[in-house]
Amino acid sequence: MKKNASWGPLVWRWLWAQLGKLLDKQAPQHPAPEHKVLPPASPLALDAKAYATVIIPALNEAKRIADVVAYALADPATAEVIVIDDSSIDATAQLARAAGARVILSSMLGKGASMQDGIEPARQDLLVYLDGDLAGLRPGIITDLCIPLLRGAADFVKARFGRGGGRVTELTAKPMLKIFFPELAHISQPLGGIIAARKKLLQTLPFEDGYGVDVGILIDAHLSGARIAEVDIGSLEHDSQPLHDLTVMANEVSRVIFNRARSAGRLHVEQVATMYEAQRQAASGIDYVLTRRKGRQRLLLLDMDGTVTPSRFAVELAKANGQSTALMQLLDTHDGDASTRSENIARLFQYLHKKKFEQVARAMEIRPGVIEFVNQMRRRGFMVGVVSDSYFVAADVLRRRIFADFAMAHSIVFENEVCTGQVRINPAFIHPTGSAGNPICKSNVLRRFLSDPSEPAVHLTWVVGDNTNDLALMRLADAAFAIEPKSPSLMNDPDITVIDSFGALLERLPNHILVAKAA
Repeated sequence: MKKNASWGPLVWRWLWAQLGKLLDKQAPQHPAPEHKVLPPASPLALDAKAYATVIIPALNEAKRIADVVAYALADPATAEVIVIDDSSIDATAQLARAAGARVILSSMLGKGASMQDGIEPARQDLLVYLDGDLAGLRPGIITDLCIPLLRGAADFVKARFGRGGGRVTELTAKPMLKIFFPELAHISQPLGGIIAARKKLLQTLPFEDGYGVDVGILIDAHLSGARIAEVDIGSLEHDSQPLHDLTVMANEVSRVIFNRARSAGRLHVEQVATMYEAQRQAASGIDYVLTRRKGRQRLLLLDMDGTVTPSRFAVELAKANGQSTALMQLLDTHDGDASTRSENIARLFQYLHKKKFEQVARAMEIRPGVIEFVNQMRRRGFMVGVVSDSYFVAADVLRRRIFADFAMAHSIVFENEVCTGQVRINPAFIHPTGSAGNPICKSNVLRRFLSDPSEPAVHLTWVVGDNTNDLALMRLADAAFAIEPKSPSLMNDPDITVIDSFGALLERLPNHILVAKAA
């Protein structure tokens, strides 16, 4: 991480210099509209009838969620409050429900999915989004956000508030909007999550998965022809992002803006696409994952193919791509090493769009009980990860579907979101000494956690797998479980407990002694 921090700013300075020179010559001019910030409206300007659904995406917001729900319900414009819970492991859901909200479990981990999940169940035509960690809000903000919509003065409303933009807003989002979407450069808080819009408009917009969701919605609303306005809501208190999350946030925001600029015909620097694909893949790096441990001393690693999912991702992708026969021939052939076979399999998917990989991962069957098991383990202080010999593009989708903390897998390479057929081995899978026994193995991921110098150290590790490629990892863990094992070596190992379902493993938790192996 320290190494990246030294060259990161230089890369960005070079990039902006090159973009500025190129776009000054080539990019079409898009004059900004008149900058209009609407003042707070009189509460008597419109009928006080409740006409808005307030949607609050929330993940572990027990500290403030009840106050935010109560605040929303106190506004005369609010007809209902829906909290979309991202499988919180604290009391967020219970506190929100007790405060008067309707609580719905998100379809998958991520703010974008939660925001989208709130649209269809909303009973009102006007939707207002609030964050679950807000404080210091003055009365009447929901009414103020809705009035431009009711008056026909705007189709999409962003909140403008007193504090200055954060580092990612000021150093990434605003400069990029100024270059690619100057019509939106005046927006004070392009990354702010407090917005209002009509349900019909939001139903037509895509929602990004990560930190770029809010700027993505803003740009997409603009490109759809929606009239955008800001409403000054005064000042507010908002929890800041931890320092180690800011790099990933900046990368996600830049990726979304680049994508929208390219779709709109405003981007002509092709190497930028390669750059942000590399940044996206950085989320699978062990250094970044270790920064997210945040002092947790317990670790649960789940195999993906055959464990989290009954089937294998490559098999499902081959079915969707008409390559099942070719894949089966490779899987049945034992000539050559595993690395060569992986490369041959990857070439079957050359020229396939990244969206197809994601669609297949979203459609794969998940074993019953795995979401509940992950939630319970996180409640017990475990950091939960999906570790797979497959591709990170799929593993990351599946880990969010089961609400796990991270995914570790190999990278299949995309250029302009099209698969090149090349695979890059995740360095975390490579033994640091090049051990002949397990040079490339999932067990080396666990070794990286165990050797993490950050205090406090990891002292308890659990693993769930199903096949021989999980065996070394399972033997290294304090507790190992094989779900429907595919090999006698797992069934006959005295240190591995065989289970037939995650439900059976879940039943063991209240009585299971959570202790590490003796040193």
